Formats: sequence, C-alpha cells, structure tokens
Amino acid sequence: MKKFMILWAGEMISSIGSGLTAFGLGVYVYRQTGLASATALVSLLALLPAVLLGPVAGVLADRYDRRLLMVAGDSLSALGLLYILVSLINGRAELLQICIGVTVSSVFASLLEPSYRATITDLLPEEHYSKASGLVQLASSAKYLISPALAGLLMKFSGIRVILLIDICTFFITVQATLAVKKRIAAKEKKCRGRFMEQLREGFLIITKKRGIFLVILLSAGICFFLTFIQTLSTPMILAFSDEATLGICETICACGMLVSSLILGIVSIKKGYVKMLSLSMFFAGLFMMLFSLRENMIIVGIGGFLFFMAIPFANTGLDILIRTNIPNELQGRAWGTISLISQLGYVLANACIGVLADYLFEPAMRKGGILAGSIGKLIGTGTGRGTALLIMTGGLALCIIAVLIYRTKPIRELEKEHPVRICRNINEKIYIKKHFSV
Repeated sequence: MKKFMILWAGEMISSIGSGLTAFGLGVYVYRQTGLASATALVSLLALLPAVLLGPVAGVLADRYDRRLLMVAGDSLSALGLLYILVSLINGRAELLQICIGVTVSSVFASLLEPSYRATITDLLPEEHYSKASGLVQLASSAKYLISPALAGLLMKFSGIRVILLIDICTFFITVQATLAVKKRIAAKEKKCRGRFMEQLREGFLIITKKRGIFLVILLSAGICFFLTFIQTLSTPMILAFSDEATLGICETICACGMLVSSLILGIVSIKKGYVKMLSLSMFFAGLFMMLFSLRENMIIVGIGGFLFFMAIPFANTGLDILIRTNIPNELQGRAWGTISLISQLGYVLANACIGVLADYLFEPAMRKGGILAGSIGKLIGTGTGRGTALLIMTGGLALCIIAVLIYRTKPIRELEKEHPVRICRNINEKIYIKKHFSV
C-alpha cells in the first residue's frame, strides 16, 4: 500500500496540472472564438489519440515494464504543451496550434492509462481494490476540485502561459514518483512474448467472451457519451451569464462532491452490491445533471454539480471492480487498453457532435422564441446559454435510462454471483491461456 500511495501522490499532482490546462485552454478558446464547437474540438483532439492508441498501449503494458511506460508517457506528453507555450510566447496561439499541441500530448499520454491501472493490480491484493479505486478517483477529482478555482484566478491575473508552465513542471514530479516505485518493485518476467497483432486481438477476446463484461463496457460507452454533455458544455453555459473566476470557483465547489464520496470509498471497503451501486449512482447522477442546468442561478448550479460529482465515484468504483475481478492480472494491460477504446469512444463521439448541436441547433432554437423556447423556456429560461443547458438536461435524462438498463440486464448482475477466480479460469483457459501462457 505504501508503494501505491507514492505512485498515487505523483498521479494526483499530475492530475492537478492537467486540470489547470484543461480549464485554461477551454476558457481561452471559448473567449477567442465564442463557439462551444471550438471548445469541444479541443476536448476531442485531447482525447481521441489516447482512445485510439489505448489497445496498443495495453499490449505494451503486458509486454514491457509498466512503470517505464508511465515514465515515457508523462515525459513525452509535456512536448505538446511546450509547443503551445512557445506559440503563446511568440504572439498568440491560434486554434490550429492549440489543436496540434493537445494532440501531440494525448498521443504520448496514451501510454499511461493501461499501465497505471495494471500497476495497481501488480501492487495490491483484491481486498484493497475498492480503497484503491476510491483513492484513484480522489486523485482524478483534483483536476475538478483544486484546478478550476486556481486556474480561474491565474487566468484573471497571469494568463494561460503561467498555467501551461505549471502543468509542464508537474510532469517531472510524477516521473520521479513513478521511478521511486519502480526501484522498490522487483522486475517481473513478462510471459507475454507472442506476436504483437495477435496479442492486440486478444484484448478484444478477453472482454467479448464474457457477455456480462462486454455489455457493461458497451453501456459505459453510452455513459461516457452523455457525461460529456456536462463536462464540455458547462463552461459555455456558465460563461453565458458569469465570468472565469466565478466559473472556476463553481467547478471547485461542485467537485467537492467527488472529494466526499472518494474519501468514503477510500476509507470503507465495499465487498458486494457493485451492480446496484453502479445503477443507482448513475441514475442519481442523471437527475443531478438536469438540476445543474435548470436555471441561470449559481446556487442551483452549485448544488446540482456537487451532487452530480458525488455520485460519479460510486459508479466508477462499481464499474472498475466488476471488470477488474473478472480479468486475470497478466491480461489486464490489454484488457484495459481495449476497454478504454470502447468506453471512451463515447467521449469522442460526443465531443464530435455536441458543440455543433449546441451552436447551430439548440442555441438558435432557444433564442428565436419558437415552439421549443415557448414551451421549455418557461421552465429553464431563454437566451444565450439556455440551448446548451437544454442539451445538458437531455444528457441527464439519457443517463437515467441507461442506469435502469444496467440493473435490468441479467448477464451484468451475474458478474457478482460467481467467484471471480473461477470466472477468469472459465474464460481464459478455454481461449488462450493454454496456448500462450505457462499457467
């Protein structure tokens, strides 16, 4: 657990830096263009390479030292941010330059996720998985809890350049933490030495041979799709009636909900009821997402956002444990890479379309006083930002529907009924363990 805490502390610092950059670039691009679609484009390019390269990174995590891959990913991903910073120093960073920078950073950051998740399984026994999941989400929540308020103040008094410089510096701290953990872990001989493409294909076989795992991953892609509505569109919605500093403070207050539930999960070990926890938390997240966008009132926005973020770690923990306990350790690099590809395609597809929907469909409809503005406008108001708010509410309603589907899907509920070790053996001994591994 001590080794895990060192690694976790490094990733938390990196998360704070990433949150600063995400907030700063989002505000910078929106202020420069005035378009939600431009903000969504930057979010898309920051995510797409990591998603598409996830399965490849997963195979690498099973073939090579996972800690070295994390070091390489952290170090090289700083290059993209450095390119944006140099562009700003030389004048003004155009949208094209920002897109190039975040894409380069995302390409190298793709090495991190499968290696990091698989390293947790290397370090900890199964009884600590729920605590580790809570702490990992606590670190991830730092980008919402600490970063927005700090970034809002930095944007107001120092600008985007200082934010990028701070983020670049955090990469070096994370690398040192990872190297410290690597020194304390004996290098394991990798049994995974087959053909690269065959092992890449096995990443898909691992998750498709157990129907419950495959279904929960597909539904998680739908969850990611609709979660993107609030993650990407909250900035233009709030900036329509407020400023950067207020936006940053509001996001920090909202993220306190994630802090509360992550701390609970980090202290309390949850040993059953993962499907019910996933379903209920996702249902309430959808309701709170609708409350978040109900009115141009910072109190309502803050309460809705706080409760929304409080529900997310419980959903993530349920999903994480259902998958982790049904896949053996030596295959988890490939598995998490493929899972990231499928589930995060929801983020990719959402970022590809929600900006256009907000700018050219929902926003004009709520401004022109038509049927949509006349009927729904009485509830949520009309004018700039209200079309974006309606789109967020639509995403919240869809999350409620997905939550019901999760609970009513029998193969997903059955993931908890069998002993995880037996499930792993039943899947893998029949498919490829006998063929590729000496188990």
